[in-house]
Amino acid sequence: MTREILTYELFGQGIRELAQQVADSDFEPDILLGIARGGLVPAGALAYALDCKNLFTISVEFYTGVDARLDVPVMLPPFLDARDLDQAKVLVVDDVADTGKTLELVHQFCGGHVAEARTAVLYEKPQSIIKADFAWRRTDQWINFPWSTEEPVVRRTGVRDA
Repeated sequence: MTREILTYELFGQGIRELAQQVADSDFEPDILLGIARGGLVPAGALAYALDCKNLFTISVEFYTGVDARLDVPVMLPPFLDARDLDQAKVLVVDDVADTGKTLELVHQFCGGHVAEARTAVLYEKPQSIIKADFAWRRTDQWINFPWSTEEPVVRRTGVRDA
């Protein structure tokens, strides 16, 4: 299987270019909402690049392994109180829009609360049902992210791979 390889150095370049896309659009988010786990590293880096100190997280499980996923994404506790997003401009951040179902779930969660929600991803795949407002690269390959390519240092028992 051919793979897209993201190094930490390339990640740094990608985040700066993604942040520039957001800045050039004149969208100034009040809150960055990182989707755990894959979106946490990009969300934290984007928060610094966009000088936004309000960084929230939401946990969603969908992938259970390489190209293996649940039927639908599900939110995991602790649950974010959507009222904390009321009337804010929110940038929803994830590492990849593959099927787009995770972004769709989080975008719907924000609906009715936020003043405006936009989405940002490092990678977007052609089959994604959500077209991200901001995407650094588009690919149809499986992506090796530097934070999730190596095996865990400790394997927790009773915890599914995600």
